[in-house]
Amino acid sequence: MTNFDHEDRLSIWQERQSGPVTSRDNDYRTPYQRDRARIIHSAAFRRLQSKTQILAIRQNDYSRTRLTHSLEVAQIGNGIVHHLRCANSPDEDFQAWLPEESLIETICLSHDIGHPPFGHGGEVALNYLMTESGGFEGNAQSLRILGKRGSYSLDFGMDVTRRSLLGILKYPVLHQDVVGKYGAKQSSFRQFKAELWGPPKCVYNDERELLDWILAPFSEADRNTFKAVKKQTNSRHAKSCHAGFDTSIMDLADDIAYGVHDLEDAIVLGMVTPLMWQEHLEPKLLDANCATLSNNIDMIRSKLFSGESHLRKDAIGFLVSHFITSVKVIQKPEFEHPLLGFQASLPSPEAKALSALKQFEMQHIIFRPEVQMLVYKGQQMLLEMFEALSADPNRLLPQDLADEWQKAESKDESGQRIICDYMASMTDDYASRLYNKLFVPSLGSVFEPM
Repeated sequence: MTNFDHEDRLSIWQERQSGPVTSRDNDYRTPYQRDRARIIHSAAFRRLQSKTQILAIRQNDYSRTRLTHSLEVAQIGNGIVHHLRCANSPDEDFQAWLPEESLIETICLSHDIGHPPFGHGGEVALNYLMTESGGFEGNAQSLRILGKRGSYSLDFGMDVTRRSLLGILKYPVLHQDVVGKYGAKQSSFRQFKAELWGPPKCVYNDERELLDWILAPFSEADRNTFKAVKKQTNSRHAKSCHAGFDTSIMDLADDIAYGVHDLEDAIVLGMVTPLMWQEHLEPKLLDANCATLSNNIDMIRSKLFSGESHLRKDAIGFLVSHFITSVKVIQKPEFEHPLLGFQASLPSPEAKALSALKQFEMQHIIFRPEVQMLVYKGQQMLLEMFEALSADPNRLLPQDLADEWQKAESKDESGQRIICDYMASMTDDYASRLYNKLFVPSLGSVFEPM
């Protein structure tokens, strides 16, 4: 791997699209500390407190939201970086490229900032509505907010540093390069089938210049390799092949939080029983041949289903700690630059065990009919509201967005993206209230703010 000096690490990756930032008097924060502050104090981040993670928020006051999930991902991401720094020799080449605490927290806190109301069900509904206008995808929307639509800059969104944007860039490929062919749409929203309208993982075509700016410091060879795609046998869409070093840490933290912490929610709420655990999950955990989990499987099961909060927390902490302390750094020889060549990774047994946890949750929690009914309801609300708003945007959109829509249309650009931005920004509660205001005669008031 080519040697890259200290100046490269500092100056290039701390740049912002808007140019140099003038420090306020006596402000000694690093650029990445400022990035973290911008995320935490943004409206988009606050809205995550009322967006569904796995289980609908209104059904209970215990389960995690997108906000608490993001906080947990940041804590785990920080733990992974600390482990890699302390458990390896300081002479290892990757040590100089490990993200500082505020940088990995910025990336982890903002990784879901573009996700819409009603979880991934809302994402599929918005993609269905946007298939002729560039599609919708949660990771692409996160990048759009951070680099284009956030509230800290007129033209550059949150205007965070280049390396923060690179860390968020989970799928560094344009929509046009990975999207497959969809079938014909049904005549009624009631016939909407979510499995037919999943989005490709991508960057919007509209953000091509932003993508180019993020990747500008890399060599042409690295850029071309980084943006490679591959066909998938189980999907109509192609998929990107690579992600950066910081992204790989965030992605592992996200998977650990989803696989372990979201399982805790389901256990507390009685959706996962000891029998389900023993029949459907425990055999797969044992098949992963992860010695630490296999040797402690009885303890884990006993504590998770003890009914005692402190014992359950001890088991959850055991699982999270084991995954964090198993993370290692591998190197991809096809890249010149360390930020692309180094990757955080789990050994095969731990990777299989974490995959088993995620698959179990998908099959036995997310796909349960009682959960999917709520997902379907949220999708129907978004479908109907989007149809109404796009039928007469000047009349129904908030005035500032109506002006933006009109400006986009006058430039022969799609105003649908403006409507989609608005819909994606909504919390579950706001979307429900707006639906009632639009379609339920007895609800809604002119005094209720938009």
